[in-house]
Order: sequence, then structure tokens, then C-alpha cells
Amino acid sequence: MRSGLCLLAILIVTLVSCSVSVQKPNLNPLQSVLASQNPNIKRVMDSLSQYEVQIRYTQINRKKDSILFTDYDFQVDSNAYFYPASSVKFPTAVLALEKLNGFDSLNQDTRFYVEGDSVETTFAKAISEIFAVSDNDANNRLVEFLGQDAINSGLKEKGVQPVRIAHRLGNHSEDLATKPLVIYQNDSTTTILAGSFNSDPEPLELTGIKKGIGYYEDDSLIEEPFDFSLKNYYPVQAQVELLKRVIFPEIFSAEERFDLSEDQRELVLTAMHTVPRKVGYDADNFYDGYCKFFMFGDTKKNIPENIRIYNKVGFAYGTLTDCAYITDTQNEVEFMLTATILVNKNGIFNDDTYQYDEIGIPFLAELGRQLYDYEMHRKK
Repeated sequence: MRSGLCLLAILIVTLVSCSVSVQKPNLNPLQSVLASQNPNIKRVMDSLSQYEVQIRYTQINRKKDSILFTDYDFQVDSNAYFYPASSVKFPTAVLALEKLNGFDSLNQDTRFYVEGDSVETTFAKAISEIFAVSDNDANNRLVEFLGQDAINSGLKEKGVQPVRIAHRLGNHSEDLATKPLVIYQNDSTTTILAGSFNSDPEPLELTGIKKGIGYYEDDSLIEEPFDFSLKNYYPVQAQVELLKRVIFPEIFSAEERFDLSEDQRELVLTAMHTVPRKVGYDADNFYDGYCKFFMFGDTKKNIPENIRIYNKVGFAYGTLTDCAYITDTQNEVEFMLTATILVNKNGIFNDDTYQYDEIGIPFLAELGRQLYDYEMHRKK
């Protein structure tokens, strides 16, 4: 009797196992990865409602001279708001270079400073700082050059939508007027590039635009949801559309492409994949994964030379976002991945108590690794 029960149990287990193996092929690659039992993914998926996860994984297939994209989405919704943080620096960098082409006397190596600022820089240096360590001041200098209205209209003209850039980043002014730039024509001669006055942003009306149960303001706890309606808005769809246009401009119409020279595009691409130590930053504080959340965000090891990650991250108010084109020339791997996750367990904003290192970055890193592994074995 006991042996019969054992045989019956084995049969049941076998049938269950077969059932599971039959179902898995019906899952798309992203669903399969998100069903992983790896704890870095499972703890997020088991409590999904609190993390506001959105993911778009893009397969890239090349056939002769054609490039084909296949997008797989998880909870991607342009009406579900997340704070984009520093991810908005990517379009600012691209549009700043495009605007330079309208001046005969300006280029990416032109020296300038913002009126009232003591820091002299170049457009190329600011772009390098934006991608290497996500420098807020470098971004804000380019915002002064462009103006918020020009950023929004420039993206709309290229079909990168929806988007609304309303403010600078970090310790910044909410002033709608941008400051003049002092431009060096040569070592001893400067000229003034006038600022602009920008539209007052309209409050966003989106799902989740008010978050949490409280927030700190001037060291005081305000016990009501934090209102993001006047903040920047740059959803997953728009982020992916910009990335595709920069990485693969040739597949878009002339109207949809950004007007960048080959030198300018190479500047952006180099800045996007270059890790901090290669442009002079201290590797202990600014390790390779510092601004590369996918695959390497949870380690301080160097990224192998055969892997390049062209990306822009954002992290603020408990929200982590990464938008990346990942390529491995040695193993013929390439794919795009964009994801965002909110890690704010106590629901209080501006208290600097977020689970970036415990939950958010490990999730994004493992997500990147598992999709990379899938791509390594995918038949193309």
C-alpha cells in the first residue's frame, strides 16, 4: 500500500512538472524572467503593488540592412506617473548639441559659463559629466542654454512623446526665465547669449500623480500625499523612442531624426557608455555600476571590455529608472531595456529613507542579467 502511494505521488509530481514545462513556452521572454525564483526579482514580484514597476524589453533583429524591433512590455502605461529624475538629462544633452548647429561660431568644445556662475565648462564636458556621474549642475547649465519650452517642443517635433520638462534638477531655482550664457569667442573675447522665458507648467493629471502618505518640507513632516503634478514627466515610451533615435537614427525618417553631425552623435554615444573611472573620477566612489543599474548596479566590479551599456539612469524620491542599449560585441548580443521601480516602504518622501540598495538596484541588476542570458542563447 505504501509503495503504491509513493508511485502515485511520483506520478502526480511528474504530471505537475510536465504541466509547468508546457506553460513556460507560452510566456514571452520578459514574463519568463519576471517569473524567476531569484530572490532579487521574486521579492518585488511577490509584492508588486507597492513598487510601481514598469518595464519595456526590446529585442533587436538584423536582417541584411534592416533592423527590426520587438517590444515586450510589463505594466508600461504613460498615464501611470513615475518621477523620471535624472533620466531627463538624456534629451537635454541631445537637444543642446542640435541647437549648437544653429550657430556658426559655436561647437561642442566652445567654452562658456552661466551668468552668475563661477564654473567655466564646455558643452562636451557637460555632456560627459551628465552620463558619467549624472551631474545635476552640468545638466542645469544646458537647460539654461535651451530653456524648458525648447526642450519640450524639440522632442515633440521628433515624435518623442509624451513628455513635459518643467524644472531643473538638484538644488535649483524654479525660475521660468533661463539665465544668459557668457560664451568665449577666443581667450580674451566673450559674448552674451540671451536667456529665454518659459511657459508656466500646467499640473499633470495622471494616475499616481500624488504618492505616499507624507513628505518632509523644511524639516517638517507634512502628513499628506506628495504631489508630483508640477514635476518633470518622461514616461517609458518616450525614453525608448529617444534611445532608438540616437542608437539607430538610420531607421527613422529625416523628420524624426535629431540633427546631429557624426562627431556630435559619436560624442553622445561615447559619453553614454563610458564609465566614470575612464574620465577621471575616483573608482571607489564612482564604480562602473554607479550609473549602470542593469547587470552591474549591485556590484563594484569593473564592466568587461566587451560589454557596453549606452544608457541614462535616474534616481530620486525613491524611484530608480534606467534606459539602456546593451551590447556585447564578443557574443553578438544586443538589446534595449527600460525599467522603473519605486522603493519607498514607509510612504514618506524627502526623508532619504529609500530601499535603493536593498531592493531597487538588485532588482534592476538581476533583470538585466537574466535578459542578457536569454539573449546569449536566443536564436537570431
